[in-house]
Amino acid sequence: MAATYVTKAELRTLLGIGTLYSDAVVEEVCQATEDYIKSFLWFNTAPVDGHAVEKTNVATLHTPVPHGFNVGQTITVNGCDSHYNGSKTITAVSTYTLQYAITHAVEDFHLVRPYGKITGAFHADDYATVPAVREASATVAVTLWQARQAPGNSVATVDGFVASPFQLGNTLLAKVRGILAPYLAPSGMAG
Repeated sequence: MAATYVTKAELRTLLGIGTLYSDAVVEEVCQATEDYIKSFLWFNTAPVDGHAVEKTNVATLHTPVPHGFNVGQTITVNGCDSHYNGSKTITAVSTYTLQYAITHAVEDFHLVRPYGKITGAFHADDYATVPAVREASATVAVTLWQARQAPGNSVATVDGFVASPFQLGNTLLAKVRGILAPYLAPSGMAG
């Protein structure tokens, strides 16, 4: 899957590297950037911290927060055991659980670590078209590239200034949060 928040062509132009590096290397940085930026943004998702098959062919997912999904809604489950994962239609809900049909025998409750994820339909503009998201992505992609390529993870400028080796630290996070502020998920702001 090609990253869309910052593309290979855009990153090549920003860095002025032309075709010096392979598409695979440039795409890796673009995709890492998109994955990172998405962790801040608000999507129609909920974490899964446990699952069970309480009665034959009925899966139950538990969430640590109210999930907000409804009966009849189609969701995608990832990061759980394979028989729980995939596109599912919800058959029952409570504040912290939801159920759907699967083909599997009764199974005791198990914790899911790291958390799995439930994703529902997203009814907003595609973040790849939002200028603030694209600018934040460009900032992170260039910083990631420089940290990856520069010896000692520091960059010397024309005037001899050597940037901090901690380019990927809290200062970068603060810049990104500032740019993305209107789109931040409440869970991305905790801590």
